[in-house]
Amino acid sequence: MPSFTYWPTFPFEGDLRVKRLLDPVPIEPPRHGDNPAECRACGAPDEAYIWVSDRWRVRSLDRPTGLPAVLILESRSHLDLGDLPNMLAAELGVMTVRLERAIRSLDGVARVHVNRWGDGAAHLHLWFLARPYGRLQLQGTFLALWDDILPPIPEDQWRENLALVAAWLAEFGGRPLAEPPRINWTAPARFREEAALGDAGIHANPPEPAASEPTAAGGADLDPANSPGTASSPGTANGPGAASSPGTASGSGAAGGPATPATSAAAPSEGEAAPVLNKQEPDAP
Repeated sequence: MPSFTYWPTFPFEGDLRVKRLLDPVPIEPPRHGDNPAECRACGAPDEAYIWVSDRWRVRSLDRPTGLPAVLILESRSHLDLGDLPNMLAAELGVMTVRLERAIRSLDGVARVHVNRWGDGAAHLHLWFLARPYGRLQLQGTFLALWDDILPPIPEDQWRENLALVAAWLAEFGGRPLAEPPRINWTAPARFREEAALGDAGIHANPPEPAASEPTAAGGADLDPANSPGTASSPGTANGPGAASSPGTASGSGAAGGPATPATSAAAPSEGEAAPVLNKQEPDAP
């Protein structure tokens, strides 16, 4: 067996058997996109990518995999690596470094592997694979194999990583298209109920008055003197000496007191907790 099967990074163990090497073919089959009219990269809309510019686009796989990020850098023009004009060749170097830095800025990423094979598709595309920090067994040649072996990362984390890379690239131009995962704002089921109970007897909604109590809305007599048990109570607003005091809180028709318009709520007396009227907790966004 080859020596790499004994490397600590080799993802398999046990009995292995090497496949028989097939005879070479006289003419290789065409790659996908050798006919530009059939190229999927050329026909893909910008919305299929996480970041786009006038000459370059970056896309991801369609689902999370075992690595924090697996991204593909493509030229917008239908060109292969050896077909790039000097300007695009120079930009490819800049874009490679820029995308590597963007991926390496993610939390938990130690290194970024950059690969170009070109055997499957004719449209230029470079692979960028993020190796998780501390996973020394994933170092080196077999990182792409480990990506298929490891369980996929959570989708929310995957989407957040894509959005961060897209925003990082957009700082230097282009347009980010990846959106971060939406926060699931869920209000507790008992939130309104607990708010209605209040604290220290303060209610979210004031209790309905009893039928015998005077109310401003119903047009009932607001004169406390007409309420049983109030006129003879000493020391109250309607007790002795209150009738001659102008501007007191006595209701309309009190002896010697000017009539005052009915109001929907009176100011709380000193030491009394003010009720919270019509308190409504906002719905979660």
